[in-house]
Amino acid sequence: MTTTRSDANDPLVVAITGASGAPYAVRFLQQLVEHGVRTWLIVSSHGLRLLDTECAIRDLTELRARVGAEGFDACVTVFDDTDRGAAPASGSARSRGMVICPCSMGTVSAIAHGSSRSLVERAADVALKERRPLLLVPRETPLSLIHLENLAQVTRAGALVMPAAPGFYHKPTSIDDLVDFIVARMLDHVGVVHHIGQRWGTVDV
Repeated sequence: MTTTRSDANDPLVVAITGASGAPYAVRFLQQLVEHGVRTWLIVSSHGLRLLDTECAIRDLTELRARVGAEGFDACVTVFDDTDRGAAPASGSARSRGMVICPCSMGTVSAIAHGSSRSLVERAADVALKERRPLLLVPRETPLSLIHLENLAQVTRAGALVMPAAPGFYHKPTSIDDLVDFIVARMLDHVGVVHHIGQRWGTVDV
């Protein structure tokens, strides 16, 4: 399998959908902004509702403020999820890959079956067809057979599935510790050097 080459100057596509797990998305975006990573951001309507429910972030203006307004303005471009003609929908628009966090099971299903109805889903379809990294962070429990089969299908197609299931060997003492556990792994997989969380070998067990 060949892979479309990208470099650090290409944008990372980031999508927020309606599965529980908004704190992961906010922390991940905050880290991208802090490290100056060019980001193409897409938030679905259900993702916006989730941000409000779980993080008291009512709109994109409040999200911008939460993750750092100055950095947000410098490196984040926001696209409307209903605009399937936007840059992330085209394979000719270079990117370094895509992260969907959190990723709803409905979104997983659409990606697995190629039925892209929104910019989020089309951008994921593009990542797969262009052989670019696609990282999906689902948060659902329990998983039905349909969920498992769809997750297997996207994995076979080239996506990396990273369930939002934090570990406990680092002895977390706060929700932030649990969030950072997952976000640290996400940053590792998109090639962002960071200093959050603890790595195995640096923790007393």
